[in-house]
Amino acid sequence: MSSQTSTVTDAPVAPAPTNNRRGFLLRLLGIVVVLGIIAWAAWYFLDGRWYESTDDAYANGNVVQITPQTPGTVVSIGADDGDLVHAGDVLVKLDPSDADVALAEARATLASTVRKVRGLYSNVSGAQADVAARKTAVDKARADYNRRVALAKSGAISAEELSHASDALTAAESNLVTAQQQYETSKVLVDDTEVSSHPDVQAAAARLRAAFLDDARTTLVAPVDGYVAKRSVQVGQRVQPGAALMAVVPLHGVWVDANFKETQLTHMRLGQPVTIESDVYGGKVEYKGKVQSLGVGTGSAFSLLPAQNATGNWIKIVQRVPVRIVFDDPAQLDKNPLRLGMSLNVEVSLHDQSGPALAQQSPTKPAFSTDVYQKQLDSADAEIARIIHANMASKK
Repeated sequence: MSSQTSTVTDAPVAPAPTNNRRGFLLRLLGIVVVLGIIAWAAWYFLDGRWYESTDDAYANGNVVQITPQTPGTVVSIGADDGDLVHAGDVLVKLDPSDADVALAEARATLASTVRKVRGLYSNVSGAQADVAARKTAVDKARADYNRRVALAKSGAISAEELSHASDALTAAESNLVTAQQQYETSKVLVDDTEVSSHPDVQAAAARLRAAFLDDARTTLVAPVDGYVAKRSVQVGQRVQPGAALMAVVPLHGVWVDANFKETQLTHMRLGQPVTIESDVYGGKVEYKGKVQSLGVGTGSAFSLLPAQNATGNWIKIVQRVPVRIVFDDPAQLDKNPLRLGMSLNVEVSLHDQSGPALAQQSPTKPAFSTDVYQKQLDSADAEIARIIHANMASKK
């Protein structure tokens, strides 16, 4: 019996292998955790710490306002919200009746002025011929007087006849002086000029140019390629210069405004590469860009009501600074377009810190420009040249 009891008492020692296994698994887990920490630390110090990211980023771009330059009544609207327009496309037309009348009057004034200036040149030629004739008359009167002086000494003519010859010479000389003065006066009006460069013609041309532009500006065109947004104008509406009628947004030229914490800007430099993801497309679409500029102030510094930190109840808050990011290849936006205000996630690679933190040179070309209005002025100059040419040649 005692042997059997001893056997039963020693039986529970069997679970020892389970405890060993649990300890092995715990040790293995600890090793994995340590290795993971080491791997993460190695990644962070070698690569991970050289990236800064934020989800406080939004697509931004130019919003080109379409505003009239002359007052008028809207008679036609050429595009609506969401429509694609190209530079020069007609967006809004105003009633051109008043402008057409003013333009016709300016054309007539320029034509009349050209003809009057041509008359001034003719007056110079006529005055010059008159001077030549007066000189001939003076020479003849002087010769007659000299001949009569000799005859008067010999008594062949009377003193009265000699006096008449002297009066004729004096009158001829006076007429010559008057003719010379008229010639100089006529010459001053056209001296060192051509018909097209005469001040009177230039003044009439300027009035025609202004009338032509007023007439052209009754048609509002798109300054740039883009999409129409914020249309508020209606047919029949009376508009005034400066009123916003609609906007054109060139989505092909959008950029990213990313708001980084000030503590993230330590190693950020211009030109560093950026990876961009949009909430609308997710991680399947990845844009490439670069840092174009770092803001010169925090968002709160330029807010409508900036914080007054000199008050007694002050709390330190980490500020954010806007960073502008541009796309390396705008063609990325053709396949996957972005709209203004869309949320984005950006990650800046800080490996290359050779660039400056602030711009070192002033811009060498305009950031954004259009030439559609210059084309209107070119058309005005062509019209002026046509009118001057048409009124230059004499009709036979």
